[in-house]
Amino acid sequence: MKRIILILILFLSASLFAFCAPNYQYKVHSANQRGTTGINPKNFGAGSMVLFIVDFSNSMNEKMGDRTKLRVALDTLTSILPQIPSNVQTGLRVYGHRGGFTYVDGCRASKLAVPMGANNSGAILNSLYQTSAVGWTPITYSLKQAVNSDFAGVGGKKHIILLTDGGENCDESPCIYSIELMKTRNDITIDVIAFDIFDEEARNQLRCTALTTSGKFYSANSADELRHSLFESLNIDKDVRGKIKINP
Repeated sequence: MKRIILILILFLSASLFAFCAPNYQYKVHSANQRGTTGINPKNFGAGSMVLFIVDFSNSMNEKMGDRTKLRVALDTLTSILPQIPSNVQTGLRVYGHRGGFTYVDGCRASKLAVPMGANNSGAILNSLYQTSAVGWTPITYSLKQAVNSDFAGVGGKKHIILLTDGGENCDESPCIYSIELMKTRNDITIDVIAFDIFDEEARNQLRCTALTTSGKFYSANSADELRHSLFESLNIDKDVRGKIKINP
């Protein structure tokens, strides 16, 4: 009887998170303004590949000023993604997009929302706006899926940009995973944007994940800092940065 009651509580909690999560909308035409500000294509080598891994855990619904952290992230990505040159291969993986009834379910809530491809900004933004933040933070599992599945059979240098507002709360440490990964791979770089994270242990784990793979670690505690972090990770020229504005 207690088991049945526990399952019902988990079910109702997951349903409540999904019901209460903000429903954001994205207009497709905003992604068609490509090239109006112009990211310098020279910053992207031939065959460049960028996979965005975005946190949709429930904590992304917390407020940051007058907006939620998720809203800030969506506004920022909406401003920047359409400026990526159309020949650059981009993709999107999300995690925390569903709750799950058990620890295992919640810690496997990671999916490739948009496979790697050229001219993908519109598809990525559409997927981001159709996703709810309701779950946990399976970072290491998501990185494993990205390396083993999303990049399977893909040659050349691969760049992951991980945007998260929390540390790993499911699997092994992403730091330990990245150390082991670099023993056999040298074609993957992970940049980590720690978004509104003040827990020192989580920050250290994420910093290790980036630096071990020769990536960069960014601490972003505001919309401006998030935008700056994405500019830096994507190697956007300074003169272009001043032309890209975000409307709250």
